[in-house]
Amino acid sequence: MREYNGLNTTLGAVVRALALAAGLALAGCAGQPTSPAGPPGPAPRDEAPPRAVAPPDLETADLSAQIRDDAPLRYVVKPGDTLWDIAGYYLRDPWYWPQLWNDNPDIDNPHRIRPGDVLVLSRAGDGQPRLDRGGRERLSPRIREAPVERAIPTIPREAIRAFLTSPRLVTEAELAEAPYIVSFGDEHLIGGEGSLVYVRGAPADGPAEYSVVHPAGDYRDPATDEILGQRAIPTGELQIRRFGDISTAVMTRSYREARPGNRLLPVASTSMLRDFHPHAPADPVTGRIMSVQDGLSAIGQYQVVTLNRGRRDGIERGHVLDIYAAGREVADPIAGGRVELPERHAGQLMVFKVDARVSFALIMNATRAIHVEDVVRSPAA
Repeated sequence: MREYNGLNTTLGAVVRALALAAGLALAGCAGQPTSPAGPPGPAPRDEAPPRAVAPPDLETADLSAQIRDDAPLRYVVKPGDTLWDIAGYYLRDPWYWPQLWNDNPDIDNPHRIRPGDVLVLSRAGDGQPRLDRGGRERLSPRIREAPVERAIPTIPREAIRAFLTSPRLVTEAELAEAPYIVSFGDEHLIGGEGSLVYVRGAPADGPAEYSVVHPAGDYRDPATDEILGQRAIPTGELQIRRFGDISTAVMTRSYREARPGNRLLPVASTSMLRDFHPHAPADPVTGRIMSVQDGLSAIGQYQVVTLNRGRRDGIERGHVLDIYAAGREVADPIAGGRVELPERHAGQLMVFKVDARVSFALIMNATRAIHVEDVVRSPAA
């Protein structure tokens, strides 16, 4: 349920007016319910990125200017919502979310926001808009068939499930030391779901469940050609039923054909869904999209990409970065030779997993086609 103030004057103007008239209360305006299709992305930008980036304190003196004109005064959190969705309902730029939210410690724990929570847009003593919890609302019996108390994630769960089947980055040592498939039952050359599997190198005190991966060469930084790690493509999952020098296992899930020599790595955790929120980097960041799940040539919304920047570069979970389509080289019809066209704004992504030298991000919106080697930068102020 999403309620608007129903006034001809935009919400942004109303909030600015309230900053001058302390006697009025924003939350008291009457609302008309509508059903949102989802938070719209930013308007397309064709210009080259400005040099300035979001300020280090990640705050704005006039938060009312960042409030969307159609922001709801009252919103009931629904199953299927994400923190990104809710930030998009209220803000033009999602990295101001901690400043809008009245109880900032909760933003570090977005799993506390649950379906049925009522969010109310009001005004603080300084005249700036704030978002508070306004209690809970009973959801319909039909909706309560799903677990109502399940925390809302920051990004869609379906996207993370897709990430679990996308290529992983590991070190050469991790691959060399990992257990591996020796053979399949009944002399099969390949294995799929339900196949009997013989594994070597699985420690008896280790996990029983593994992700099966196929080594697929180096991950290289497109800017420096530095080797950042090894690419491991998941082929499925297995469960070891009996440990030994040669352990016996069963394939419990299959994404691709598994073969002898495939390595076993710990199963990736879905806990990456929790405990982070959209925010801009405190320091300027510039990087590139290194690869995309399944190696597609064009990248769209909710696809997982790998960036050539990681923890050592100051990247954190929740960082929102702008994407710029790399400028094409074209022939100069007058002066001759070739020139590079300016970059064009193509969308936004949010980082959800960070390793030392790379990070993994989800495309949150795309205003035009996005490709491998496109540039990512800190959002412009």
